[in-house]
Amino acid sequence: MNFSYYIAKRYLFSPGSNNAINIITGIAAAGVVIGAMSLFIVLCGFAGLKDFSLQFSSYFDPDLKVFPKNGKTFSISPEQKKQLQETSEIAYFSEIIEERVLLDFKDKQKTAYIKGVDTTYKKVIQTDSIIFHGQWLTENDAQVVAGLGISRELGMGVEQIYANFLNIYVPKPGKGIPKNPSKAFRKKTAINIGIYAVNEELDKKYIFARTNFVRSLLKLSKDKVTHLELKLAPDADQDDVIQKLTKIFDQKVIVKNRIQLNDTLYRMLNTENLASYLIITLIAIIALFNVAGAIIMMIIDKKSNIQTLHNVGASLQNIRKVFLFQGSLMTILGTVLGLIIGFIIITLQQQYGLLMITPTLPYPTRISFFSFVIVFLTITVIGCIASLLASSRINKKLIS
Repeated sequence: MNFSYYIAKRYLFSPGSNNAINIITGIAAAGVVIGAMSLFIVLCGFAGLKDFSLQFSSYFDPDLKVFPKNGKTFSISPEQKKQLQETSEIAYFSEIIEERVLLDFKDKQKTAYIKGVDTTYKKVIQTDSIIFHGQWLTENDAQVVAGLGISRELGMGVEQIYANFLNIYVPKPGKGIPKNPSKAFRKKTAINIGIYAVNEELDKKYIFARTNFVRSLLKLSKDKVTHLELKLAPDADQDDVIQKLTKIFDQKVIVKNRIQLNDTLYRMLNTENLASYLIITLIAIIALFNVAGAIIMMIIDKKSNIQTLHNVGASLQNIRKVFLFQGSLMTILGTVLGLIIGFIIITLQQQYGLLMITPTLPYPTRISFFSFVIVFLTITVIGCIASLLASSRINKKLIS
């Protein structure tokens, strides 16, 4: 094995007598470097894009969210509240009431969701980080904070004077069509004191108000909520907290974490990442089979040397290992060089923004140890297989 490795290293680093063979070998080595570099850049790019896409959900979505198993609301008793407060893994929890409503402002209408939150909500969610203009809710119940998309559609800004009120309508429960349509809705008025911005979808979906205001609008009792939102302590075990929550509420609730709340987005990003990885890997496979071509050309060029090695006692298996090691070394060294170049490019992108999405937003990237491992394994495994196929072309007829 040491003999085969020594000869392979000499063949790899010593230029051959045939200039065409050297050019082919150089092209094959460049293909390995470019393939590894491209795959690493793509993986870092999609990792950064995933983080960038999910950072908005981290502003808006809690660590855990508790829903009723049946119906739209569930009751939370004083005893259950006490148990939640005494659970050390739960830092804060907020009672939420959510319902679909009709908004009316200066003869413009839009359907949206009103989200009633209590004073603890700003400890569960970083409300300061999502406020675009104005301020967050105060103790006054007759206030709302609207999304940027809702604000634009209704032509509603942050009202400095209590002159332009937002009318909020919700259908009254019941069956059939009422004779007087004006009596089919409950109505509350409020003033918009702030505008939040998270992403386009959420900015068009929600307005925030106090829970007392929404309870009054929906005629709900004080113990009713549509869901709870929780912020966990830094060292909390999420699975353990979920078990405790289901026990506190007698198995009548469903608890979801942040990933489950955004499962569609996670699936989409993971699918895109996998598709891009497979496409670049396919390109790398094509490039790496240049290694097989280069090894075959090297075998033809070194035919007389192969016969000499056989005559001095080298076995067919050892001769095959020479070219297997040569192709494997070319692949490994090319992969390492490609990773180094890719790392430099990604670092420059993070520092100087070589590629910009907008004039102020560089394309997001993230370097991870997993990216190094997956690129190294992918390229080296394919390269070694290509080298094995090429070296297997050496047979007794060639060396006789």
